[in-house]
Amino acid sequence: MNITILQGAFLPVPPRRGGAVEKMWHRLGLEFAARGHRVTHVSRQCDGLPASERTEGVQHVRVAGFDQPRSALALKFCDLRYTLRAVRAAPAADVVVTNTFFAPLLLRRAQGAICVDVARMPRGQLRLYRRAARFRANSSAVRAAILAELPSAASRVRVIPNPLPAAPARPVAWAAKSRTILYAGRLHPEKGIELLLTAFVRVQAEGGLAGWRLVLAGPADVARGGGGEAWVEQLKTRFASPFVEWRAPLFDHAALEALYEEAAVFAYPSLAERGETFGLAPLEAMAWGAVPVVSDLACFRDFVRHEESGLVFDHRSLDPAAALARALIDAADPQARALGESAVSVRVSHAPGAIAEQFLADFATLA
Repeated sequence: MNITILQGAFLPVPPRRGGAVEKMWHRLGLEFAARGHRVTHVSRQCDGLPASERTEGVQHVRVAGFDQPRSALALKFCDLRYTLRAVRAAPAADVVVTNTFFAPLLLRRAQGAICVDVARMPRGQLRLYRRAARFRANSSAVRAAILAELPSAASRVRVIPNPLPAAPARPVAWAAKSRTILYAGRLHPEKGIELLLTAFVRVQAEGGLAGWRLVLAGPADVARGGGGEAWVEQLKTRFASPFVEWRAPLFDHAALEALYEEAAVFAYPSLAERGETFGLAPLEAMAWGAVPVVSDLACFRDFVRHEESGLVFDHRSLDPAAALARALIDAADPQARALGESAVSVRVSHAPGAIAEQFLADFATLA
């Protein structure tokens, strides 16, 4: 098959600046090409990347994009300008996958059956995509949101989960695990960062989690989806502790894997009821045996099973910090290693090759 992957205006591919969606489709493009399919990846040109190149069997076509603006109106304007350029540059294909707002409206029939990658909760736009042959939902929660918005699309919706960015090449070194609770991802209020700090500092003040540290790694700047440097500086002042470490964002996958491998617990207390759709960071951490502690959002239920492969706390309770604190204490218990051992099964269920095969089987029905 000829497959085109058309990405958004704000991040490059390969994902030098991060971006869960860009990381995922970069990896899947490589998997498709390795199976003999012709893959064209259309993305933003920046950071010295050439306008056109072929690497690892994938043809990259890059067009001018933008740094993400603060205002929603400016974001849509930038997305439109970029998508007009991207659509003109996209070749004819059997299937074209896209996650941009305007591409399903602007793509021509000759450019392939349109597969809309719904990786965020829909906000009314799906009704505009009458020509879409497929709506791919990355979780059961997103599928439910799609059908609530567009019941007539039931036959066109498929749930295919996000894959791990890479298949881990070595077993988990359990003996090398440290007393580390890790958060990795955007430093933004909706991710529950303040809640996590409150719970951790409270437990330590009460004499719990002795010898444990909390490590937070991720971008704070607004351009990369963070809550802003000023907000993070306020948190650093409020929750000053020798047992809380703030790390710079890691875009090198090997360095990020090393963090996951060292951590015994991975905390992801997202509060984004409408914004969180999958949770790639917990999945990556699970592949390295870190016990996931996640909020009770529907998107996590597809791969985190409470008290089987991780722990879920009630972020909607009257005292969510207390609920999270109890979960952190339980996850730090030596007996919780069994949860980490179960979590490692995502190496098989969410391996890039396994997920690529699901996509290809579905694409074959559209081509």
